[in-house]
Amino acid sequence: MPELPEVETVRAGLATWVAGRRIERVEVRHPRAIRRHAPGAEHFAAALVGRTIVGARRRGKYLWLPLDGPGEPGDAILAHLGMSGQLLVQPPEEPDEKHLRVRLGFADAGTELRFVDQRTFGGLSLAAGGAELPAEIVHIARDPVDPAFDDEAFVAALRRRRTGIKRALLDQSLISGVGNIYADEALWRARLHWARATDTMTRPVARALLADVRAVLGDALRAGGTSFDALYVNVNGESGYFARSLDVYGRDGEPCHRCGTPIRREPFMNRSSYRCPHCQPRPRQPRP
Repeated sequence: MPELPEVETVRAGLATWVAGRRIERVEVRHPRAIRRHAPGAEHFAAALVGRTIVGARRRGKYLWLPLDGPGEPGDAILAHLGMSGQLLVQPPEEPDEKHLRVRLGFADAGTELRFVDQRTFGGLSLAAGGAELPAEIVHIARDPVDPAFDDEAFVAALRRRRTGIKRALLDQSLISGVGNIYADEALWRARLHWARATDTMTRPVARALLADVRAVLGDALRAGGTSFDALYVNVNGESGYFARSLDVYGRDGEPCHRCGTPIRREPFMNRSSYRCPHCQPRPRQPRP
């Protein structure tokens, strides 16, 4: 699933290519793509036509496009990419993608915005009054690259938890935007095992981990995110290349870039964790 660097890369592309443009046509080609919009496809289309996209914003792994123009003030298009969702800016004459789900055409007759989703786990919806922050995602915490992120509040909340550190990093109500890939990468940089108990972490250790999380996310952002296949691309259809810089994720059996010990893949919450057994030894009292 796309994590913060991938979603932020898409957001930046949307801010460049669709902000300031008035929607003239909306075509919903698959109802599952707007399943979170309860009134249905016809209402979704009617609510968008004539509105102008005034920006592109993000919290964690969610995107939203604030709207202006006729209709209720302060609405937004809320988007979640799910496992395979793509928001592509394409010329109208470009052939339709095989898994095209929603198409937005603009009054300037230039490029159109297409929502493509092979697995249909993602989707779009209209967030009424959601221009500042859609009500659907108010429970999601700020992410560590948000200027308003409160470092000390995060450190205190983390140390109050009685859980494993990786499970805490994946808790979107505590810190958003961090998924399996970047949690493993940050923990490797911090030399912490994924089961290290959060309530045993000192403030300096927690602050250092947060710095490593930010560093990993920053490196990935500069690389355009991580692409393992054609499912994640930016709005121009280009893949990110941070996969070339991964230190542990997906490198089972390969030598650690720091000490040479073979990286180990371990089961974790119905997925996998990757770590260096030497650099990230198992704690004496691990959390499950």
